[in-house]
Order: sequence, then C-alpha cells, then structure tokens
Amino acid sequence: MAADDRIIKTEYSEVMQKSFIDYAMSVIIARALPDVRDGLKPVQRRVLYDMHELGIRYDRPYRKSARIVGDTMGKYHPHGDSSIYDALVVMAQDFKKGQVLIDGHGNFGNIEGDGQAAMRYTEARLHKITQDAFLADLDKNVVDFGPNFDETEREPSVLPCKFPNLLVNGSEGIAVGMATSIPPHNLGEVIDAVKAYMLDESISTRELMRYIKGPDFPTGGIVTNQDELLQIYETGTGKIRVRGRVEKEKGKGGRTNVVITEIPYPMIGVNIGKFLSDVAALAETKKTTDIVDISNQSSKEGIRIVIELKKDADVDHFINMLYKKTRLEDTFGVNMLAISDGRPETMGLKQIIKANVDFQYEVNRRKYETLLQKEQDRREIQEGLIKACNVIDLIIEILRGSRDRAMAKACLVEGETDGIKFKSRESAVMAGYLRFTERQADAILDMRLYKLIGLEIEALVKEHEDTLANIYRYEDILERRSSMAQVIMNDLDAMKKEFAVRRKTVIENCEEAVFEEKKAEEIELYCLVNRFGYAKVIDTVTYDRNQETVHAENPFAFKCKSTGRICLFTNTGQLYTVKVSDIPLGKLRDKGIPLDNVSSYDSTKESLLLAASQSDLNLYRLLFVTKGAMAKIVDGGEFDVTKKTVAATKLADGDELVSVSIYREQKNIILQSKEGFFLRFPVEEIPEKKKAAVGVRAMKLSDTDSVEAVYYTRNTDDSAIPYKSRNLVLNQIKPAHRDTKGTKVRG
Repeated sequence: MAADDRIIKTEYSEVMQKSFIDYAMSVIIARALPDVRDGLKPVQRRVLYDMHELGIRYDRPYRKSARIVGDTMGKYHPHGDSSIYDALVVMAQDFKKGQVLIDGHGNFGNIEGDGQAAMRYTEARLHKITQDAFLADLDKNVVDFGPNFDETEREPSVLPCKFPNLLVNGSEGIAVGMATSIPPHNLGEVIDAVKAYMLDESISTRELMRYIKGPDFPTGGIVTNQDELLQIYETGTGKIRVRGRVEKEKGKGGRTNVVITEIPYPMIGVNIGKFLSDVAALAETKKTTDIVDISNQSSKEGIRIVIELKKDADVDHFINMLYKKTRLEDTFGVNMLAISDGRPETMGLKQIIKANVDFQYEVNRRKYETLLQKEQDRREIQEGLIKACNVIDLIIEILRGSRDRAMAKACLVEGETDGIKFKSRESAVMAGYLRFTERQADAILDMRLYKLIGLEIEALVKEHEDTLANIYRYEDILERRSSMAQVIMNDLDAMKKEFAVRRKTVIENCEEAVFEEKKAEEIELYCLVNRFGYAKVIDTVTYDRNQETVHAENPFAFKCKSTGRICLFTNTGQLYTVKVSDIPLGKLRDKGIPLDNVSSYDSTKESLLLAASQSDLNLYRLLFVTKGAMAKIVDGGEFDVTKKTVAATKLADGDELVSVSIYREQKNIILQSKEGFFLRFPVEEIPEKKKAAVGVRAMKLSDTDSVEAVYYTRNTDDSAIPYKSRNLVLNQIKPAHRDTKGTKVRG
C-alpha cells in the first residue's frame, strides 16, 4: 500500500470539534461528576472497591494509604496518585462529609486548612457504613461489572448504595463547561424522606421537606433563608446563605467576648485564616475601634474563635458588622448536577430520591433473583439427598456393583443397570426406576458416610424446610412490589438506627444583618505632593504656620476634606482618583506615601501634571495643552467621578499632555516650543470642550517642533522665566492670536 493511501484528508475544525467533545464527555462522565445512584465519582468508587478487594474492612487492621493508592492506580484509576489520595482523604474528613466513608488513622488534615500527611505516613480502612451500605451485596450480581482500563481486571460500574449518598455527603466537582455543587444532608432525614416517597410516589417537594429540613453541614452553622429552600430543591439550583454561630461571653474587667463556635461550611480551610485577617483589617482601617484582641482557640474539640471587645462596645452592632464585612455569613451555591442514565442532568430533590429508589428496586430485584436461584439449586440437591437416604441400601448396592463413577451416575440419572452387579433381581428392577438429576447424582456420589447418621438426616430435613421457606419469601419479594418495598425500608431503618446522628445545622429565616458604617468626621486638611510623587496630609494649623516651606518644597499643596478625594492628572491623559483617607495624616517633615501605592499611577512611566482636590475642580474649569499644541477648556464637574482610573482627555496618536491647569484668573497663555518659538494670546480664545474631545490647535508647529512648556499671566503681570542667557518677561512677548506660529526668541 502506498503512503498516500494511508493519509486521510479531513477538515481540521471538524477534528478539533470531535476531539474536544470526546475530551469534555470523558471528563464529565468518567472524572468530575458523581453518579446519582451511589453519589460517587469514579475515583471514589474505585478507591472503595479496591479497599474491599484488599480486605481492608472496618473490623480489620488499618493499611498504609500508599498501598491503597498504588493498588487503585495500578488496577483501576491510571490518573496519578495525588488525585487518588486526595479522594481518599476527603472521604475520611468528618468536617467535609456528612457521613465519612473511610476510617482514617493519622494526620488527614484539619478544618483550618492544614494539609494531610504524605500517604506513606497515614493509614486507612473502610468505615462500617461503607461496608454495610455500599459493598455488602457485590457478590450477588446486583450491579454490572466491566473491564478496567487495560482489561486485566473487572470493576463495578456503580456501587449498590442503600441510601441516597448524593444527598447525604453532597458533592463538588468542576467538569468542562459545567460544575456540580451539592450540599450534605442529614442521614436520618434523608432516609425518612425516601420512605415517605416509597409510600406515596406522588408526594411533592414541599411535603418531602417536612422530612429534609434543608442542608446539614458537618460544620453546623445557621441557614438563614429557609423560605428560599423550596425553590432550590425544586429546581436543583440556587444560593443558600449560611452564618456561623456566635455566642456572647463575659470577659475580664466587665468586657464582652464574641465567641464563634461554628463556621459557615464555605469557610473550611484557609478561609478561617482569611476571616481572622479580615477582622484584624477592620481594626486597622478604623472601621471599628471596639476590638481589643483576637485569638483562635480552636482544637480537636471544635471551633472557638474569641474576639475581645471594649467595655462599652455595642456587641450586636459588632456582630452585624462581622456578618456584612467578613465571611462569617457566606453563600453556598447549589447546582445539583449528576450523571443520570449516562448523561449529566440537573436534578431537584424529588428527582434524586426517585432515581435512588428506582436503583434500589433494581438492585434488590437482581439480588433476590440471585438468592432465589441459589436456594432453588440447594433445594434440588437437598431433595435428591433426602430421596437417596430413603433408598440408601439400593444406592450402596449400585455403588458396590458399578465398575466406575460414570456407570453409577448413569444408573442414578437414567436408570441404566447394564454391567452393574446386583444382589437380587428385585434390586435391579428398582434401580431401573431411579431418575435423579445431574446435580443430585453428583451430590449423592460426593456424599460422605457420616451423613447417614440419624441426626444428620434430621438436620438435612430441617435445612430443606428452611430452603423452601426462603424460596417462598424470595418469590414473594420478587412478585409483589409492596414486599420488596418493605425489604428496602427495613434496610433503611437499620441504617438509620445504627448510623444516624442529630442535625448540626439550624434552618430558619433570619433578617438580613443591618450594619451602617459610622460616618467619619469631616475636617479640613491640606494635601502635599512633593516632586518625587510622595503624598501626605497635614492639619490646617501646621499649614498656616509653615506656608512658605510647604509651597517651596511641594509642587502641589491644596486644601481638601478628610472624606473627599484628590485627582491626579498625568501626561498620558489619565485621571487617577485617591481617597484622602488612604493618604496618611502626618507631620510636616514626614516622608508620606508614594502615590503609586494608593492608585494605579506609575511614576516610572508617567509624569504628574496636576494634583487637586476633587471638590475644588467642581468649582472651576481646567486648561489642557498637549505636546502637539492641541488645547481646550473643560468644566471641572466632568471629573467628579468615583472610578479609580478614567481618561481625562482624548489624545491623538503619539501625542501627550504638557500642561493641565486650573483656570482661575489667567488672562494670557504663553506656549513655548522646543525650537524656541513663543506664542502669547488671550486664554479666552481657547474654546470649552468635553473631556472626550481632542481640542483645537493652539499653535502652528513645524513637523519637527513640539510644545515644551506652558505659562499663564495676568495683564499687569511682570513675571519672567530664565531663557538661555537672560530672563524673559512673559508679558513683553508680542501678543498674537491662537493658531499662529508665534515669535522666535533668541538668547
């Protein structure tokens, strides 16, 4: 075959589309989402099944986690040891799961976010509920088995879980284009709801919620939006608001301590540290002055975060502030997405329970069909042995007279007597009427002599009676749905009696926490910005005493209010706003803070042209002049913005601002170009434009020239600037009009 014949030409986009869809479905079905029937992801199912195969039961010694992980990876899950170990660890963490499935021994992490020890140090074994509810009936053909990844082993497609584990333990996972987030629930409540559904399949979600009050997080807490839960459980999506539990305790010296004893479920892990830092930040930023001390006294016994308050603190107001300003009140996003009939589906509470009940009927049908077949096989053999005991003398005669086993079996099954030596003709005739089945004949031939003892025969008869009773019972279960329902409910009752615990999470309707920040006292200050871009604010008394020094050392010094903002205009045409409260209040000789630290201004790439109080800009207009000699006047009210960064003006490509000035009493504007041209004309010739406009041309420039500096004067002003070797009096420059070339000034 030629090489060209093996090349398949196809559209690249079609290949990419098919490949991505295949990859997405693989992640969705085989990795990230749980099955609605057993509530497990593939990696979790494989870990539990592997532990079952290794015999690591709840009543046997622990085994190293590394052994479990390695065996699982080698046989069933070739996706890396870390994902397998992480799955094992989560199933052993009682602060993440409503019902732990693995009994861990060693450091399996903690609620505060400390990670688990390496797998070579920890040990594990199955939990009793896992053995009883997930793995007990795997030998009864209750679920389908399929080949593993290299077809050297067989693994179950699903575990025969006896309760809706998807609800009890919840699940979280991110697939391609979809994610699941299901909260954990109380085992006892879920079992009661399943039984209620089995008794009345037309039951509504509202009626099911008489049994399942809502989520039951292992961390406790308080669900505050009870009225919204019905909608969430009907649609399978929504948001659950969860608060931590807060208690008040008497502290030292008549103070009150706010003690957090339960945290919201989303706060598990590093978010506890984030909560502590957020509380500390409230004190540092002066949002509250009530905090004296914060301490995390949590231990194995539970969460205990103590916040010590001042003696005269408003405790309720402080607690509301914690709810509003920290993650002590958080949201759990619900998206009950699971694999149902081989495809991802968002399911409501009733749909999940229905899927699990249908699964229970299927599992029990297969279980009792298997048990019935075994009992029927047992009955066949028992009846053969009982019949054989009644004619034992004849059978012994057949066995003694036969040359081999085949001859004896042929006589027992088909009544063939040829070649067999009998003691009498009567025995030969009777042997010809024997018609045992193949199984019965094998059992008779394998029977030991002690079975002929009277007590053994009585035991055989009793065993046969028990077998008949079992057959009757199994046939009743398989033929009558009500009988099977009773079996399922009996199993549920046993699960509830042994493993159910009291609810930890309180479900109620709480009013939204109301917290109004105390308005900061508004005082007048002066903001100083030096030539290095450092800013500070000083009080008015300090300014009044040191006015000359202030203006000599700081290009920008202006009055502002403590509750206001300052505006920073740069040569790139950007406007940055900074809260005055973000700039430190200091003494005259204090260094201050770089403007880069409190805004998006970058002093390494931009030049500061103007710093002013935003409230002052509302009273005036601003004059803009660019390097390309474009000029305009803009109403200062256009810069009354709250965004931290906005465009102050529109610039042509390659242009930049040279000057931004507040228009107060200026009469004349003087533009100085790089090539030594000066143009003086009245400011009133510059039109007022919007900030988004480019402006008008103020000066004619050659292709190589550009505006270098801008000055303003009054009519009677005699101010001068040093230019080359002399002082140039600005008002002595020949007056002209806008958009002219100006006068060449020589040194």
